[in-house]
Amino acid sequence: MQRRQTSTAWLFLAPFLITVAVFFFYAFARAAYYSVTDFNLFNTPRVIGLKPYADVLGDPSFRRALGNSLVFAVVTTTLQTVGALLMAVALNRRLRGLPFFRAAWYMPSITSSVVITLIFLWLFQRRGVANYLITQAQASAPLTLTFLLTLIGAQVVQVLLERRRALPAGWFDPALGVTSALLAVLVTAALAWTGVISAREVPPFDYQYFADKWITLGGVRVLSIPLLVVVIQNTFTTIPTLMLFFLAGLQNIPAALYEAAEIDGATPWQQLTRVTVPMLRPVTFYVITVGLIGTMQMFDQVAVIGSAAPGETLITLAYYVYANTFKAGAAPVNMASAAAILLAALILAMVAAQRRFFPSEAP
Repeated sequence: MQRRQTSTAWLFLAPFLITVAVFFFYAFARAAYYSVTDFNLFNTPRVIGLKPYADVLGDPSFRRALGNSLVFAVVTTTLQTVGALLMAVALNRRLRGLPFFRAAWYMPSITSSVVITLIFLWLFQRRGVANYLITQAQASAPLTLTFLLTLIGAQVVQVLLERRRALPAGWFDPALGVTSALLAVLVTAALAWTGVISAREVPPFDYQYFADKWITLGGVRVLSIPLLVVVIQNTFTTIPTLMLFFLAGLQNIPAALYEAAEIDGATPWQQLTRVTVPMLRPVTFYVITVGLIGTMQMFDQVAVIGSAAPGETLITLAYYVYANTFKAGAAPVNMASAAAILLAALILAMVAAQRRFFPSEAP
């Protein structure tokens, strides 16, 4: 009976195991073999040792792709992990219409990355929505500043009056905040209607996001502006998926832990940092692992943006492998294979390193 069950299990596992064996292990072994040969798609492979690896490491394009990939992976994984955790905490509360908000937040993850990339290309054009919003923000700065100053002043006065009456009132009391906001709106509208303040005339904000512009650190180019746009896009589309993992983890945390923390006088921030985050270590490990693997393999956004931005500002290791594999004529497949092996080794090293900081077991 047991032998029959084992045979049935292997039968159901066979399609998956065959697929993995052919398209992963065999492909990886073949790439490793080609990485030490002179194969260029048209000749008979001949072993030449580690020369392709030396050529790859000496290629300026590879070094730039390596730097872009590392910075992109670290920045994007950090942003999407923190954002997914905060979103999961917010959506884990009992709110009216919660299923709608969960579905709405998840929508970007099921949208085609090509479509999202084209939308972001449109948003960040020189006359796109991003520059338009910045122009409008600069024009309405007097109105915004008046609203904020009135809001802060009214909130401070209300809190001091409440405390003078020996009533508990915090600086961020929501009830007092609503009153302060209404008063700030009325004051700003009155000043604008009387002509005391008004929107100012400003020239259109003209910034080229897809140009050869970099964020530097000590004179070293760290992150290009085009790649920063891709970071924003990737974070926007990935947070909802990772949020589901954190949400599942949150629902498995015993409520007794929060009740005990509340009895001990823990604030919401202390409950988040001392209870929620430690109990989510296994989920955090998985989320970071998935994030690192996904960001190190980022390719489609670079391919879609194409010549809209200088190649050096966006090239990643995955795109470097693609570019060196599908060249016109005799392509240096050995260099592409060597780069692919180095990319796989780098991903494994990063996943192994982050396990030291996020153990796969909760305390």
